[in-house]
Amino acid sequence: VQLQAFGGGLVQAGGSLRLSCAASGRTFSNYAMGWFRQAPGKEREFVVAISWSGETTYYSNSVKGRFTVSRDNAKNTVYLQMNSLKPEDTATYYCAVGRLSFRTDLYDYWGQGTQVTVSS
Repeated sequence: VQLQAFGGGLVQAGGSLRLSCAASGRTFSNYAMGWFRQAPGKEREFVVAISWSGETTYYSNSVKGRFTVSRDNAKNTVYLQMNSLKPEDTATYYCAVGRLSFRTDLYDYWGQGTQVTVSS
C-alpha cells in the first residue's frame, strides 16, 4: 500500500485545515486508517483512527471535539478536518494503514507526512 498525505500548511490559531490521505496498491477498504503526528523533539503520537467501514472512530483527548476523521472508500481516501487549531497542533502529520488502534506498531504502512504549522 502506498499512502500520500497532503493538505498541510501554515494557519493562524483558530483556523482550519483539511488533510487528505490517498491510498493505492491494495484494497483500501479492508483496513483501518490512522492519523498520527510528530513534533520536533517529540515522539510520534496518536491523533485519530477510523475503522474500515467508517463506523468506529477513536480520537485522542487533545483533539476530540476539534478534529473530525472520515473516509471515502470509493476514492481510497481518508480525511482529517481540523478546526480550532492551536499552536500545540503544530507537527508533521502522518497517515497509516493497519489495525484500528492508537498504537503505532499496529500500523503496517505509512505515508510520508505533511507539515501543519499553527501560528499564535
